[in-house]
Amino acid sequence: MIVVENNPPYKITDEMLSLTVAIEKKVHAATNMRFFMNKPYLRRNNRIQSIHSSLAIEANSLSLDNVRNVINGRAVIGPVKEIREVKNAYDAYEQLSAINPYNMNDLLKIHGVITKGLVLDSGAFRLGEEGVFSDGKCIFMAPPARLVRELMQNLFDWLKNSQNAVHPLILSSVFHYEFVFIHPFSDGNGRIARLWQTAILMRWEEIFQYIPIENQIYRFQNEYYKAISDSHAAGESSAFITFMLRMIEKVLTELLETSSDDSNPHVNRLLSVMEYQKSYTAKELLKLLGLKSLLGLRKNYLNPALKEQLIVMTEPDKPTSKRQRYRRT
Repeated sequence: MIVVENNPPYKITDEMLSLTVAIEKKVHAATNMRFFMNKPYLRRNNRIQSIHSSLAIEANSLSLDNVRNVINGRAVIGPVKEIREVKNAYDAYEQLSAINPYNMNDLLKIHGVITKGLVLDSGAFRLGEEGVFSDGKCIFMAPPARLVRELMQNLFDWLKNSQNAVHPLILSSVFHYEFVFIHPFSDGNGRIARLWQTAILMRWEEIFQYIPIENQIYRFQNEYYKAISDSHAAGESSAFITFMLRMIEKVLTELLETSSDDSNPHVNRLLSVMEYQKSYTAKELLKLLGLKSLLGLRKNYLNPALKEQLIVMTEPDKPTSKRQRYRRT
């Protein structure tokens, strides 16, 4: 007989407490700086990075530029399924502010968005058994399908009842792990788990809507899976909570460090003369900025903006092409 636990097991450690305090300070610093105010290009760029990274973790092969082009409605050559995954993920992330992360019906609705046209049981819990395989061997078997609804209801009951007692950073990380453990859907579990953690954190601090936590997870993908595996082995989520807190602290640190570069007056001036959805030659930008030196344009304006992915090349594989143009992201 399988016993369904009502409360997810985990232990609070000194490192978790230290990371929580550090994250709180950095969130408040970013908020006080009005970090994303009047910076739609930065908000959009981070959203695109989140989508690309979350899909790449699940083996979607489209590059960041291709993901951006799909979202911007441009033609992209690639697997139809992967292009559909990008469109679906974008639609789901656009609904973040409307999601009630404590409502299981909202979860099913968003799963329907993320897997639209991809699976037959879109928007519904799985009816079959699921496992994780490596080199042809099953390394983890998800709970039986007959228990999924009960397990998910218990998880949402705990989530709702604990929202005022457990810190959102801990709460969202525990949910992320338990969701992955239950594996409630036939497809889209990782994408939903990462998006849902963001939805929970947004209820705490709205700034999390535009913080690309998924990008950090993608960069430390092996450690992500190890934290999940270690938590499976321990029978509780402490290792995974610690990992997620480290990722959140890292991404906030990088964003705050970038803020000094973002205040670069040359970059700000460049962005101010560039319209969205429009491409410019270097000579056109030279004229718009009232400059005379192409070398100075590239050194002080284009290169810093390209480094921060605030602009992109239309011919990224041919940087010196005569047809080269630049556009805002």
